[in-house]
Amino acid sequence: MILMNVGIIGGTDGLGKTLIFYFRDDFDVYITGRDHQKGRAIANDLNVNYIESNAGLANISDVLVVAVPIEYTSDVIREVAPFMKEGSLMVDVTSVKEEPSKTMAESLPEPVEYIPTHPIFGPRTTRLDNQVIVLTPDKKGKWYDRVYKYLESKNMRVIETTAQKHDYMMSIVQVLTHFSFISTASAIEKLKVDLSETEDYESPIYNLMIDLIARIVAQNPYLTYNIQSRNNNGPKIRNTFAESVIELRDVINEKDEDKFVEIAIQATKHMGDITNALGRSDKAISALSNEYSSLLNSIGKEVGLKHIYSGKVHVGILENVDNKTATLRSGNKIKQLRIANIQILLDNELYQWKLDNLNKVTRSISCVFSKNVHVETIQKTVENFHNIIDIKLIDAYNGPQIPDDSISLTFEVTSLTKEAIDNVEKLFVGFGGTIR
Repeated sequence: MILMNVGIIGGTDGLGKTLIFYFRDDFDVYITGRDHQKGRAIANDLNVNYIESNAGLANISDVLVVAVPIEYTSDVIREVAPFMKEGSLMVDVTSVKEEPSKTMAESLPEPVEYIPTHPIFGPRTTRLDNQVIVLTPDKKGKWYDRVYKYLESKNMRVIETTAQKHDYMMSIVQVLTHFSFISTASAIEKLKVDLSETEDYESPIYNLMIDLIARIVAQNPYLTYNIQSRNNNGPKIRNTFAESVIELRDVINEKDEDKFVEIAIQATKHMGDITNALGRSDKAISALSNEYSSLLNSIGKEVGLKHIYSGKVHVGILENVDNKTATLRSGNKIKQLRIANIQILLDNELYQWKLDNLNKVTRSISCVFSKNVHVETIQKTVENFHNIIDIKLIDAYNGPQIPDDSISLTFEVTSLTKEAIDNVEKLFVGFGGTIR
């Protein structure tokens, strides 16, 4: 751990809370929030520190992260700027960069550095590997290289640009896509379409598209609105989209096939590397299909299903799989898990989970074998048994009560379940042995 205080204003919700998981192993983390009772509970649960005052947090932080909603960001920057430690760093994580950059430049005292940033991922992201983060520095001080190298050490893709260029690019990446997706979802609602009824007719690409639309629509609507309204490029982007929709509508209504084909071809050419896009989408569809096939092939078998957001692992016999859920039985308990939220553990991952989480069973088994029995063959066979951890020969005896042509061998067997050890005894009998 680096001996440095990282403060997160807004560390009780959204991306601010997510940042705790990434920082707490590397730094001393302190957070603030509007609801102090909730903040203290979260800090206690995540093993970090809670402070009630934003100004107090600014005063002790070497790096202060402003992670509040966009509409409050500039106000918070101005609130805490006078209390920042000399030589410290301020970072914001909002989706627009021009306004907070200007506010930090105007409000922060000279000895305090600032780096406007935008992590291009949301609170549901579980890993930083290959995630994009954008830095829009007005100037680079002593902190800049340290921050850049730290982000690279987390295998993130770091992009450096200006606040103006960032906001224009995000008007395409966020403003346009969010606007078009929410418009589509709104049209579906106005048409009173029951999406569950479309499942029998859906293609894999339709299914993937609906999931992407739902992912955007399900985000915090206040955040989505502020991404739309606070990006200076937003009006032009939305107007152009609306014009394109109306143009396409009119072309089809007028049955102008040639014009429709012309628009479609021009749009396709402008999309760039179509082959690469088809490859990526094919991989996404294939991954979904393969995962579902793997679940179907595992019915009746023991599996480990990991919740991709909480990280919790559920282990049991997979009893049934339908389009949306997997039914798992563990003893007398039945649990239904949404397929969209789980991933199947590989055999070695499931085995390691059992080693880490289940109580181990150890039993000594004495068995009389023929003198010419091959001990190594017995051990290697047992080692390959399901749920067996270890087998050791701890005694060999051929004294009184043991026939001259026989030998009594005692093995210490360690297993994850009693049933597995019972199976070892059956194996010994199968090898011609007699359990003592």
